[in-house]
Amino acid sequence: MINKKELLVLTLFLVHFFGFGQYTDVINSNRPGESMSAFSVGKSVFQAEIGLDGVNEKHDILNYTANGYFTDIALRYGLYFEQLEIITNLKYQNDHYESNYESKTRSGFKKITFGGKYLIYDPFKNYTEKIDLYSWKKNHRFKWRQLLPSVSAFAGINLENANNPFISYPTNGLSPKVMIITQNQFRGAHVFVFNLFLDEIGSQNQSLGYVMTYTKGINEHWSAFIENKGIQGNYYSDGIFSFGAAYLFDKSMQVDASIGTNYKNTPSLFYGGIGFSWRFDKNYQEVKLKIKKEKKPSKQDKAKEKEKKRIDDVENGKKKP
Repeated sequence: MINKKELLVLTLFLVHFFGFGQYTDVINSNRPGESMSAFSVGKSVFQAEIGLDGVNEKHDILNYTANGYFTDIALRYGLYFEQLEIITNLKYQNDHYESNYESKTRSGFKKITFGGKYLIYDPFKNYTEKIDLYSWKKNHRFKWRQLLPSVSAFAGINLENANNPFISYPTNGLSPKVMIITQNQFRGAHVFVFNLFLDEIGSQNQSLGYVMTYTKGINEHWSAFIENKGIQGNYYSDGIFSFGAAYLFDKSMQVDASIGTNYKNTPSLFYGGIGFSWRFDKNYQEVKLKIKKEKKPSKQDKAKEKEKKRIDDVENGKKKP
């Protein structure tokens, strides 16, 4: 027999975080972590995701320290199609910078990005998995479809301010960002998201990077994640590791907490904080899928089928010619 509690936990988790469609019964947040999921929030749905982190930065070679906080803000809106969403990402930082030569307070938007994401492929679209009410083993066996990822593409523009106190390289004011997103959903409430991005294209700080996030649903409220991010650029290259957990309050509200650190000491980074996600879905209208009706066989088709059956019976010796 099916373990009903386990099936409920799995269903709620998949619906909660990533779902098989675009709009889900409960909030679909990218937090915690920095990766972007393949699915949108749903047509006409608005969602806000906000994080507040304390940060400690230390550079062993340049001999400076910076301590303060930063806030990440993501504003998401489903536009025109279920597969499309527009996104605004803002990162504001305030810290105290101190070196052998100066001591100052820095504040401003470290990063501003506007863009859009579109779901290209979903292996579970128009697919309904049959549940065997009498076999737990059949319902939990490995299926090859799980290896097929959902695929999305992101394209956006970075707004770069020449007076930004957190950059030390020349800026052109605008620079593109593109990203490919894949997402796999496995049985047992396991989800793997991979982002491959090219950022600040054409600028002095152009970089190629990736983000890998593994998420595990613990029950209908709690989930945990681990994440690895790698960056290779002209001015900054690094690897960052983070982990944390999220708690679902209700269908439209989630809180999370996480900590992260990097591998290098030029500079070394350590940060940790909390986040909050909320959505407004009162304007959402369910998208109805049109199912193509099977064409009824005509009299001519029936006659052909009957004649074909007669010939088969003759050939098999069931009837005389």
